[in-house]
Amino acid sequence: MARKKDENYYDIFVELVGYSCKASDLLNEIMNDYHAEKLQEKMKEMHAIEHSGDGAKHLMIKKLAREFITPIEREDIVAMADAIDCVTDAVEDVVMRMYMCNITYVREDALLMTKVIVKCCDALRQALSEFYNFRKSETLHGLIVQINQLEEEGDRLYTQAIRRLYTTCTDHLEVLAWDQTFHYLEKCCDTCEDVADIIESVMLKNS
Repeated sequence: MARKKDENYYDIFVELVGYSCKASDLLNEIMNDYHAEKLQEKMKEMHAIEHSGDGAKHLMIKKLAREFITPIEREDIVAMADAIDCVTDAVEDVVMRMYMCNITYVREDALLMTKVIVKCCDALRQALSEFYNFRKSETLHGLIVQINQLEEEGDRLYTQAIRRLYTTCTDHLEVLAWDQTFHYLEKCCDTCEDVADIIESVMLKNS
């Protein structure tokens, strides 16, 4: 994976979140056209996305180790890369959990939560595309607010999903499987908010 010599960290953040968006799009595809017998194949496809994201992050860390001057503090660059990587990991974890728990069909609540995850990742990509201009941007703060609101929506859907699961499902194994799956879906929104929090922290430290 060749990298331009003059490529800056803001570009790399956008590249990294691109893998998160690819992962969330694949998750959405899996959920809306679910075939349990194809899940292992889809899990490999998802891991390939996650692995590519890891590779891009490692190249960025090597670049950071060679450079003396950086646009923001080195610790913030590393924290941002790690946080974005966690988003992609969290999405992959959902598919792995569904495979391990032998999920045979998708509950409606999972479709709603997945839709929010896709929106979260898209808003995050917009925010990171604007991050280079954080001192003057007129849209970045609004995107951070949007991500926070989407995370709250994810929390609300998670609460409803768990309530509905325990009040309508009588199969104990199914309850256990979906309880864990819903937890991992909710975690995806949390990780997006973590990235937004780092963006906001950098804005405050450099204002």
